[in-house]
Amino acid sequence: MLHRLSLALCVLSGLAAPAVAEDARPPVSQCQLVAQKLPAVTFAAYRPAEDAATRLQAALDEEVTIRFLGHSTFQIETPGGISIATDFNGWLRTAQLPDVVTMNKAHSSHYTLMPDPGIATVLHGWNDERPGEKAEHRIVVGDAYIRNVPTDIRSWGGAFEANGNSIFIFEVAGLCIGHLGHLHHELTDAHFAEIGRLDVVMVPVDGGLTMGAVSMSETIKRLRSALILPMHRRGPPIETFLSMFDPSFDWKIADTATVNVSVRSLPRKPLILVLNGV
Repeated sequence: MLHRLSLALCVLSGLAAPAVAEDARPPVSQCQLVAQKLPAVTFAAYRPAEDAATRLQAALDEEVTIRFLGHSTFQIETPGGISIATDFNGWLRTAQLPDVVTMNKAHSSHYTLMPDPGIATVLHGWNDERPGEKAEHRIVVGDAYIRNVPTDIRSWGGAFEANGNSIFIFEVAGLCIGHLGHLHHELTDAHFAEIGRLDVVMVPVDGGLTMGAVSMSETIKRLRSALILPMHRRGPPIETFLSMFDPSFDWKIADTATVNVSVRSLPRKPLILVLNGV
């Protein structure tokens, strides 16, 4: 808990800023602090005049709501009222139009080229202008900082397409929330360093349409997130994925499609939470 308190204190350095253009200087990621080395590391500073203790207490109690809509689409609601939809395809949605949508182009069920024009921010996991080059997103929307870590993707023909997928990371309310997208290969040390800490991770568990169950489970074990949310289940029963983990991980089948999470409520032991609908 002391570790989480320290991390929450770090995040109070300014993520609740107004939206900025992506070509502006991005804020410092609080989820990467544990992965950075000198001289890149940014140190937290205690400023009593800012009443840091009061702000820390408030951040600990702020809840983020995560709702599973189907396939690999989640809707994330921030304490500041920002709505984010992952792997948005246009047909898995709620009545509330999201403020931000992220997409990956593995299949039509992961993206749409014709999103509702009322959606203010649309983030592709691939580079539209320079195919094969990395997409780069570093943007603040309300109280959320959103960034991506590109990975390669396997095409229908079996060949790999460079930088065709992105792991999107949402930093909000002191939490680091990651969506692995259509992950097709094992991550390198460089990927893990760029990702940094993930408190919550959304992971595909199809057993091979993305990455094999063994490789995917090893990725989750290395990330060691407090809350693991399976998604993209096709073919194998969820028990196949759960069987890859020893008693150092807990698991639970939820009776609802929604979970509320805060820095304070993160499980002490990694929990695989299978939301209703998975």
